[in-house]
Amino acid sequence: MKNFKALATQVIEIEQQSIKELLQYIDDSFELACKFMFDCQGRVIVIGMGKSGHIGGKIAATLASTGTPAFFVHPGEASHGDLGMITSDDVVLTISNSGETAEVLAIIPVIKRIGAKLISMTGNSSSTLAKLADTHVCIKVSQEACPLGLAPTSSTTASLVMGDALAVALLNARGFTANDFALSHPGGSLGKQLLLRLNDIMHSGERLPIVSTQALIKDALVEMSLKGLGMTAVVDNNNQLIGLFTDGDLRRILDEQVDIHQDLITTVMTKSPTTANADMLAAQALKIMEDKKINGLIIVDEQNIPVGAMNMHDLLRSGVL
Repeated sequence: MKNFKALATQVIEIEQQSIKELLQYIDDSFELACKFMFDCQGRVIVIGMGKSGHIGGKIAATLASTGTPAFFVHPGEASHGDLGMITSDDVVLTISNSGETAEVLAIIPVIKRIGAKLISMTGNSSSTLAKLADTHVCIKVSQEACPLGLAPTSSTTASLVMGDALAVALLNARGFTANDFALSHPGGSLGKQLLLRLNDIMHSGERLPIVSTQALIKDALVEMSLKGLGMTAVVDNNNQLIGLFTDGDLRRILDEQVDIHQDLITTVMTKSPTTANADMLAAQALKIMEDKKINGLIIVDEQNIPVGAMNMHDLLRSGVL
C-alpha cells in the first residue's frame, strides 16, 4: 500500500521550496510591474490559459478586492470579441509557465497595438511572452510536485503566491484600509463586522420596549412580552434612561417577596445599565455584550434618551455573530 502521508509531505516540501525560490525574483522587474498597475488609469486585465487561467481568475479577484480594479479575460474568448474589453488605459497581466502558450501569444499583437502596458508572468525569462512584455515577472520553479513532472503543481502555486505579492504590495501602496475592504465585501461576515451599525439592526419606534418609572412590574412584563426582546427600558419623566429590566432580572426576583401587581418596576430594575449609540458597529456591540455577559443593549442618543434596542438574536440574524 502506498504511503499517502509521505507522498503528501513530499509535495508540500517541494512547493514550500518553490515559494522560497520566488524571493530572488522580487527585483526591479517586479517593482516595474507594480508601478504599471499602480499608475493604471483603467483596469488590470489578467489573462491565462488552462491552470494558469484558473490562477489568473483568483489573482484578478484578489486585486479587485484589495483596491486594484481588475478582471479576468479568457484568451480564447479574447480572440472572439472579448479583446474589446481592453483599452489603452489598461494594464494586461499574462500568465503562462512556459511563456509559449499559443492562445495567449495569438492576442499579444493586438494588445500591443491597442497600447496597453503588458506584464508577463512566466517560468522562462527567455520565452516569447517574456520578451514581448514591457516587464517580466519570473515564477520559475526548480521542479513540479507532480512525480511525473507534468501536472502543474509547484508552478501554479508559485503563480498564485506571486500574484498575492503583487496585490498586497499595491494594497499597501494605495493605503487601502479595512473599511475599503469591507466596501467590496458587504455580503461576507467580515464586511458585516466592518460596516453594519446598530442603527441598521436595532428595534426602534413602536418596536422599542419602554416603560415609565410609574409602571408596575406587571406592566413591564406585558411590554416585554409584546416587544419580544426579553427586556424593557425604564425612563423618567424626561424620557431619559434610568434603568433596564430583563428576563434575567425576572428570574432573580422569583425567590424574593415581590408583588408584580403592586410593586413599581423601579424597585427591581437594573440601574444605570450598559448602553450603546446608534452609530456603533454591531461587532463592537457584540464585544461589549460578551465582556459584560449580557444578552441585549439599549441604544441611546446624546441626551440619554432610548432610541432603540437589540439583542443577540438580532446579531445572529444580521450575520455578525
